[in-house]
Amino acid sequence: EQRLEALTIRVDKLAEAQERTEQRLNQLAEAQEHTEQRLNQLAEAQERTEQRLNQLAEAQERTEQRLNQLAEAQERTELELSKLTQEVRKLVKDHAETKRRLGGLSDTVGYTLEDRSYLTLPRLLKKDFGIELKEGLTRKYLLDNKGEHIEVNIVGKGTQNGKEVLIVGESKSRLSKNGVNDFIRKKLKRLEGTHENLFPVLITYMISQWDVEEYARSKGIAVYYSYQLLPLILE
Repeated sequence: EQRLEALTIRVDKLAEAQERTEQRLNQLAEAQEHTEQRLNQLAEAQERTEQRLNQLAEAQERTEQRLNQLAEAQERTELELSKLTQEVRKLVKDHAETKRRLGGLSDTVGYTLEDRSYLTLPRLLKKDFGIELKEGLTRKYLLDNKGEHIEVNIVGKGTQNGKEVLIVGESKSRLSKNGVNDFIRKKLKRLEGTHENLFPVLITYMISQWDVEEYARSKGIAVYYSYQLLPLILE
């Protein structure tokens, strides 16, 4: 009986140990399951990370492509800008040359009128204003009221009603009110006080507005047209 009782106790202990082992195994199984779930979650997270990295890599590649395109576009823009700059410089140079030539042409036209006036104005001034010239008309520099020399294209001394007068004039290919004002400002105003009686004259091919001649005469300036010079030359 003692042996049987001891065996029973032994069996009960084994049963308890077995039960504890099974509990432990169950716990390990659960832990394993949790571990696998966690591993699966980590694997999914890793997969998402790799997908995100791939997306970022693709985005980076697109960015680099875009940067390359922008760099190429910038290079083309700089080339076009360089060409445009060269063209503008050429246009500026051509404009300056054109302006120079036009200035030369304007001078030529002006000198032609003035050269005619040297021959014909004396007779016109005598006929229209009773001015007798004491010397031939010419082109010269006169001393202004600031002590500076200014070029006057038509100059000559004469008498009118017993008074000495100084003819002061110039030519304009197309006379405008601005041209009249320039003549007053640049020539007559600067000669005020240097000669007792100035007699201003303007010669032109044509006027820019219908009332320019009247405007000039209202300022005390005589106006002659180019065609008025021709008959006297041909006489």
